[in-house]
Order: sequence, then structure tokens, then C-alpha cells
Amino acid sequence: MEFPNNEMITENEMVGAVEAILFSIGDSMEIERLAECLDISEVETEDILATLEEKYEKSDSGIMLARLESAVQLCTKTQYYDILKKFVVTPRKYTLSDTVLETLSIVAYKQPVTRIEIEKIRGVSSDHQINRLIELDLIKELGRLDAPGKPLLFGTTEQFLRSFGVSSIEELPQASPGRIADFQAEAEREVSEIKI
Repeated sequence: MEFPNNEMITENEMVGAVEAILFSIGDSMEIERLAECLDISEVETEDILATLEEKYEKSDSGIMLARLESAVQLCTKTQYYDILKKFVVTPRKYTLSDTVLETLSIVAYKQPVTRIEIEKIRGVSSDHQINRLIELDLIKELGRLDAPGKPLLFGTTEQFLRSFGVSSIEELPQASPGRIADFQAEAEREVSEIKI
């Protein structure tokens, strides 16, 4: 393999280079961007990432490679959290109220979604809940809908994936068809009770 400065390096050195990059940035990095930086293909980058994953899984290493949608990040293995808590100041934990959690669920399962769509599902104004989720970096603005008024679109963030321990939205639990039918029946019952 050829390094960006035209120096030939071994595959092991390239694995080390990827590891160094991910360690030094400390945050997630898009796989496509990583490939561009190293001037290699995404397929080659995926091979290197697979080698790193294998290395961390087989050893007693305290770190692991976390996949977050189309990005990767070096993270601490969960089994070492109790030890780390003795040395690191634990970040303040936030509890999500039922209304904020309900709003987050709508965004997670319906994204990209507008504020109006969220409020239509919830039946109430959701300004506070959306602002709180943005403040906690669990949701973000994805752009604007090509419709009158150009409403903002919201979606989940990498912090959401980290917080819920999933590597992509597809890993979120899905409601069973029976449970969905129960929800529909309950909604229809509530609507019929409102009518006079």
C-alpha cells in the first residue's frame, strides 16, 4: 500500500495508521472520509477496520471499534466502566421525561420528520421537547423539507446511537404486528370517545 506522501507501507503499518487517526481525533469519523485521508478505497478501509475489530475482540484490550451508521470510533469496552469511574469524573446523567422520551421515539422511528409531524402524532406542542433533545445532542436538524414554508427536518445523532447502544437505526426494536393492531384499536377507541 502507498501512504499519502507516496511512501510504501505495509498492511500492518496501515492498520496502525488508522488506529492512530481514530485515537487522535477521539470522535467518530466517516469511513468515506477516512478512506479519502489515506488515499485508499472504502473496501480497503473496511478490510483495515475488520482487522482492528478482530484485534480488539481477541485481546484483553480495553478499547473497541464502535460502528455508528457510516462512521467508526474507538471507544472503551463496557466491562471497564466501573474501573474507569474511579479515575474519570462521571458526566452528569440526564433523565428524560416521558414527554421528551415520547418525542425522541417519534423522531427515531419517523426520521426525517418535521416539528408539525411530531406535534400531529403527539397531539400537543413539542417545542420544549425538541429543544431539549437538541440541547442533549440526541437529535439534530437535517435540513429543510421541500414544501411550503420549508419546515426543518429532524433526525437522531451519533450521540443517540451511543446512548442507546446501537450502531444504526435499523437495530432499534420494532413493534410486533399484534402490538401495532392494539395501538390502532386504542387510538380508534379514543377518537370515538371524543366524538359527541
